[in-house]
Amino acid sequence: MTDIDPRALRNAFGTFMTGVTVVTAKDGNGTPLGFTANSFTSVSLDPPLVLVCLANSSKNYDTFVGANSFAVNILAETQIALSNTFASRVEDRFADADWRDGPNGSPILADVSAWFDCAMFKTVEAGDHVILIGEVKAFDANTGPGLGYARGAYVTPSTAADALEHSGNLIVSALIERDGEVLLINDESGGLTLPEKAAKDNGASATLRDLFDAVGVEAQPSFLYSVFDDSDRKRQHICFLCQTDAHTPQQGEFVPLTEETLAKVGDPAIVTMLRRFAAEAQLGTYGIYYGDTKSGEVRPISHGRQ
Repeated sequence: MTDIDPRALRNAFGTFMTGVTVVTAKDGNGTPLGFTANSFTSVSLDPPLVLVCLANSSKNYDTFVGANSFAVNILAETQIALSNTFASRVEDRFADADWRDGPNGSPILADVSAWFDCAMFKTVEAGDHVILIGEVKAFDANTGPGLGYARGAYVTPSTAADALEHSGNLIVSALIERDGEVLLINDESGGLTLPEKAAKDNGASATLRDLFDAVGVEAQPSFLYSVFDDSDRKRQHICFLCQTDAHTPQQGEFVPLTEETLAKVGDPAIVTMLRRFAAEAQLGTYGIYYGDTKSGEVRPISHGRQ
């Protein structure tokens, strides 16, 4: 077998974009312990199982392997500092953290995008790591976007937006989803379209917030969903995929993406985007579109189901 360069292999693994979590438990004295991990995934719905990997070299190895329970906290995009704290060699990682006991007894961090409080289901030795498999006993989630990680760097929706050039011809739109339905508003021709707004000097992120205010919803961007050039109208169009729990927007309404609905959308590029979203939502696998109004490519970025 050809020798594998561990550093090169680690770099190759790092090309896969993941979320960032903090895994927590308590030792025999009730002291909270935790570590940052991106090796987290869902395993099963029945029973509800998740897994995370812990290095055999971790000073917390014995505690976590012997624990009856643990929790996985999915960090929000604003919690980079918290991620760094739980990845560092500090004596008390919880000293400045806001946390509470979860329903199953493990530490739950404040303001995370989601958390899963688990009973230990099984541990599996696997090379230089141990796999902790937990049975979910309680969980919660909100619409806030999670913190991403790829190629050794954090990734956030705001980072993606601010990386785009400020342009007087930049149009920002929002594909706002709620329970499988999408918010559509009336366009200037009596049809339907996505909420959109011309970007000003304050950039794409601020424009998106203004757009939420204009349609009257509290929403959170998950990630940049589409970037395309509209040569006919001499403008660049970017769209963010967003989630909300809102029920009564001030503009438009949430509608299912049926053929009847799509027939009312006047812009062919928007129709194509909505068809792609409907198909991707069924699979739980999403991508970013790059191109123009006629052709382009979709680059996968998230795999939601196993």
